[in-house]
Amino acid sequence: MADSAFPGWHGTTIVGVRKDGQVVIAGDGQVSLGQTVIKGTARKVRRLSPGGYDVVCGFAGSTADAFTLLERLEAKLEATPGQLQRASVELAKDWRTDKYLQKLEAMLIVTDGAHLLVITGAGDVLEPEHDVAAIGSGGNFALAAARAMMDTDKSAEDVARAAMAIAADICVYTNGKLTVESIKA
Repeated sequence: MADSAFPGWHGTTIVGVRKDGQVVIAGDGQVSLGQTVIKGTARKVRRLSPGGYDVVCGFAGSTADAFTLLERLEAKLEATPGQLQRASVELAKDWRTDKYLQKLEAMLIVTDGAHLLVITGAGDVLEPEHDVAAIGSGGNFALAAARAMMDTDKSAEDVARAAMAIAADICVYTNGKLTVESIKA
């Protein structure tokens, strides 16, 4: 994020956990500009319901860019009802090839309960191993913490919340004010 055109907006942490018939996506609420916290209660995890088909999404990066991507994903889901993987691949293709979309600075974690996917601007649609995905400035901390807790008796939500607490303790661009959404696997 050292690009001079990018004003120094930093961080967030989003984690997705699939366990015991439940998928949870949790995200913190901090928005920072340089070393200053601009807002501590942003909602970076959303539920989309195109045509009554529930999808939970979490985003890291520029908020305006993420909303653009969420709108595009919702349109793709309306065109391919009930097919999250196909809609995600179509979004990733557009994101990689469209000159306007290529400039967007964001990443997404999405789930419909059956799939847990990470979508990137490099054209990637990744289904993570170990039923855990994480993105953002504290993503690696949350990923490691969640993976370490997957073999415990904690629920998917408890794993996500504990992983986010650990990431918030380590990453200065992540706080403990969470938005948590769940969906049945």
